Amino acid sequence: MNARRWQSLTPYLLLLPSAVFLLVFFAYPMAEAFVLAFRAENGEWTLKFFQQMISDVAFAPALQTTLVLIVILIPVQFVVALTMALLVQARLRGSSLFLYIYAIPLGISELAAGIVWFAIFTERGYLNTLLTGLGLLAEPFIFLSYERQGWLLLAVVLAEVWRATSIIMVILVSGLQGIPHEYLEAADVFGATLWDKVWRVILPLLRPSLQVALILRTILAFQVFAVAMAVAGTGITLLAAEAYRWYWSYRNPNVAAAYAALIMALSITSTVLYLWGLRTRSEELAL
Repeated sequence: MNARRWQSLTPYLLLLPSAVFLLVFFAYPMAEAFVLAFRAENGEWTLKFFQQMISDVAFAPALQTTLVLIVILIPVQFVVALTMALLVQARLRGSSLFLYIYAIPLGISELAAGIVWFAIFTERGYLNTLLTGLGLLAEPFIFLSYERQGWLLLAVVLAEVWRATSIIMVILVSGLQGIPHEYLEAADVFGATLWDKVWRVILPLLRPSLQVALILRTILAFQVFAVAMAVAGTGITLLAAEAYRWYWSYRNPNVAAAYAALIMALSITSTVLYLWGLRTRSEELAL
């Protein structure tokens, strides 16, 4: 009886270290920041920090740029990640090598990835050196200028796509491996094209994996900071960058916490939308 009881408790014991880690380093600081956003130094509960945040001249551009970045970033990353996952799952010759190459950015920090792409796009960087060497440019083109917001945003998007697509690919590969081969074989028997198999067989069966990948990637996209700072500097601003600015430059942790609370609210909203929009058949029946 004791052995059976310990066996039933084993999953919870294995999850305990992760739960403690999340509570200590994520849940508690998040609760403290949330309180800080609503509570003044005298202990009074107030909304003035949110009002100060909204009235900040950089708030609207930061919110707009963050949302535009997510709208561009998420679809591009998922198309690239799904293509990579399908190539790996096809088990073509050299697919294992592709998997290792795709996974390389997983071992690179955000700041390092930003520095790499800054070295590519800067005035004396690799891209200008290549273009001038080929005679396509008479002189270096300044991509990373505050006057060229489009190029700055494109550089950040490319850096994030290169850095963070691999984690989506890993999730999708694990989901593809859980799809029974019989479904794909049946689709072949009925003459389904590759597009038909992807759209009508693979994507519906990938909904649980898509939920996880979309939620994780969107939450992380709202928190993009180091890559944007390394590539664009202060040329563009994001919500996470404004939170950092208010905390470090203005020494105002309350407004910084208000920005953090807004990022958390947007993350929770996107999570609810993904969970609702990508419900599996069993979840729809349960409702």
